Amino acid sequence: MKKFYALLVIIFFSIYIQAQTNTNITEVSKTNSAKSKLEIPPEKAKPITIPKTSVGIVIDGKIDEELWKQAAVFKDFYQTYPGDNTPASKPTEVLMMYDEKNLYVAFKCWDEKDKIRATVAKRDEVFGEDNVRLWLDTYNDQRRAYVLGFNPFGIQQDGIFTEGRGADFSVDIVMESKGVIEDWGWAVEVKIPFKSLRYTAGKGKMWGFNVARNIDRLNDEFDQWLPDDRNVSGFLIKHGKITGLDEIKYERTLEIVPSVTLSETGRRFGVFPDGSTDRFVNQPIKQDIGVTLKYTLSPNVTLDLAYNPDFAEIEADAPVVSANQRFPIFFQEKRPFFLEGADIFNTPLQVFYSRTIVDPDIAAKLTGKTGKTSFGFLIASDKAPGNYGEDDLNDRFTRARVDEFIDRNATFGVLRVKRDIGKENNIGFFTTYRSFPEQKNLVAGFDGRFKLDDKTVFQFQVAGSNSRRCFFENDFEPLLNQPQTRRNQEICGGFNLDNTFFPGSSYQNYRTGNGIAYFANIDHTAETFGYTVEIGGRSKDYRSDAGFNRRSNSNYAFGGMRLSTKSKPKNKIIRVSWFNNLSMNYDWQGRSQGLEWGSNVNFQFQGNTSLSFNGGIGYERIFEEEFGLKRMPSRPTSGAFFGDSERSTKQGSIAVEFEKQINEKISFSIFGGTIFNTFDFDFGAGERFPRVSPAALLGSDKLDPGAGQQYDFSAELELKPINPLRISLEYNKNVLVRKDTNKTAFDSNIATIRATYQFTRFVFVRTRLDFDSLSSNFSGQYLVGWNPSPGKAFYVGYNDDFNYNGFNPYSGDLEQGFQRNSRTFFIRFSYLFRKSF
Repeated sequence: MKKFYALLVIIFFSIYIQAQTNTNITEVSKTNSAKSKLEIPPEKAKPITIPKTSVGIVIDGKIDEELWKQAAVFKDFYQTYPGDNTPASKPTEVLMMYDEKNLYVAFKCWDEKDKIRATVAKRDEVFGEDNVRLWLDTYNDQRRAYVLGFNPFGIQQDGIFTEGRGADFSVDIVMESKGVIEDWGWAVEVKIPFKSLRYTAGKGKMWGFNVARNIDRLNDEFDQWLPDDRNVSGFLIKHGKITGLDEIKYERTLEIVPSVTLSETGRRFGVFPDGSTDRFVNQPIKQDIGVTLKYTLSPNVTLDLAYNPDFAEIEADAPVVSANQRFPIFFQEKRPFFLEGADIFNTPLQVFYSRTIVDPDIAAKLTGKTGKTSFGFLIASDKAPGNYGEDDLNDRFTRARVDEFIDRNATFGVLRVKRDIGKENNIGFFTTYRSFPEQKNLVAGFDGRFKLDDKTVFQFQVAGSNSRRCFFENDFEPLLNQPQTRRNQEICGGFNLDNTFFPGSSYQNYRTGNGIAYFANIDHTAETFGYTVEIGGRSKDYRSDAGFNRRSNSNYAFGGMRLSTKSKPKNKIIRVSWFNNLSMNYDWQGRSQGLEWGSNVNFQFQGNTSLSFNGGIGYERIFEEEFGLKRMPSRPTSGAFFGDSERSTKQGSIAVEFEKQINEKISFSIFGGTIFNTFDFDFGAGERFPRVSPAALLGSDKLDPGAGQQYDFSAELELKPINPLRISLEYNKNVLVRKDTNKTAFDSNIATIRATYQFTRFVFVRTRLDFDSLSSNFSGQYLVGWNPSPGKAFYVGYNDDFNYNGFNPYSGDLEQGFQRNSRTFFIRFSYLFRKSF
């Protein structure tokens, strides 16, 4: 392993030196490929000076004030999709000016009035129709930019675009916009307060800038002010510059958002102190009062604080298939406190995953950028790990094992520093810490991103972990008869009330474990050809308690190659792309865990239509110690598996996907596929689908993984029958049939119906119903909301959760008809108080 680490160091420094050389050459010669090959007009190649006004603009969508005649004008757009820098189908002009406190932007989009596609949508849902977009690289570092979008009614969509990762639209900023549809087309006016942005201030400073228009009905046409060289990797590097923002009046801004939630919940309880079980109980009205605070220490540094923040889920996570899943499922962050500056904490290995902080009492975060150095520091005290439910507290057996953890908090600390090097390179340091009784975890590592040439980018990350915790030891002898390990077992498994060890504790070892995780990727992107090579892995004892982890004791190597035709916007087939990839997995003992070759062909047709074909072959290999105990010479029958201690199977897959937007009111997608000889890991899928392996049919409790046939189908339909109404229907079906027993391991059907009626831009009513056939469970939400801007909101809602012909969650018995599990009425109110100094 020492040789391996030394090799990584040598590779890193070699690539670093090469990247620096290329950067210096670029800076000296100033030969940006996008500029030289595309011959950008001189008036666009130089920084555009934004004029200052001393008079504010009334934001009404009508660009008729004389003042707009003084603005900087951006026009003569290029069609960059599906065309390749061809003339735009419709003319567009963008006007820009500023005063001491605000940036003003106006969009003029000429079009045929009756063909404009626009609805009164909710925030962040404007990209499925006509829209305009603005990018502001406020640090001028070509690594991160605000992306702000607007539809013809001025509905807003805002987010952060990070080079190499794309856009994250979960971020909301305070701004004002209004759009109108006219006989000649449509227009939008926007006022963006500088105090809503994080930026580099000072005389002569420049911002990166670009603006685009999206015409939905014309094959999703995308028109940009600057051309896009498809043979240059990256996005922000090809943007222009704006300057002249010398007289911005810097204001320290304090934002305070108090929130109050009143809720009344009823739910089923399994255990009561008097020994009775399974009753539905209406609980007293609960109130949650919290406050979040944001203070801009400078234009580029922000302090966020939260005391008992209200993280009531206004929009629940979408249901997913949980059957036959070996590893955790990733869910996106939605909570505003954690979204501020979230881009600085994102890394390939995901050593920090904010949703591991479930319910903080208090949290603080400092984020910003000074010169070439970006940084983020976060601390939090999370009460969720010690907040046990009444079922656990009333169960004396459970209570005996968790008593020392009740009402205890977990402490989190996260530090991130990243340094820009040259024009497009950076290197960073990351460390996280989580502490809970009997659990300590520290992770630290380095990462970097380097532009090797116009088309090629290299990224890497290496992290090491130190953990003091209980580790499941699958390869050593039971500890039951070793008195000196009693303290060890008290920590890891505990004792039952009769002073016997809790089952499983004999294979838990409280110790210190060290681990390593690594990632490296080279990506080459050009218009008709591209490739990517990637390696990564995690050692057996690697843990990141503040991060997101899937498989440990595993390494992988991946290579892919893409061939594409040039875009032909007028042809029936606009573009064809063919992607082939080869991947392999192996553990840290050198044993193969799998090999796969896959191929995908994608066709882009006229009329916002795409068709993809997928196929692949390979094999998968699993070992019993990945699932539990490993059999040893002294206990040859005590392994986790029934029968052979390892399994392998050859696999294949085929799939097809079709997407079509019929018109502005109807769009749909369909996916269908099958996997030959995929593994049934023999977990079972609840009461409705118990284990069907040969071992299970013989009454054994050991796992007996085996090959099966999996069928997958999904369909999504979106309807906009009238302007303010949107309806979406989603259906996912996944079936796995064991080959050795010819029995169904699981048959999962998940259906979701969502409907939103937007009375105005800010007032709406929304309903959602989810169904999961594995648990025969329905969950629904009915919500009326008022949300005029980020921080200001009022909601009245009802959540319901019930089974139909499902199983009792406590006894496992089949219950006929409808049985409610829980229901909640709630009122939530928050208000943004904003004061500048």
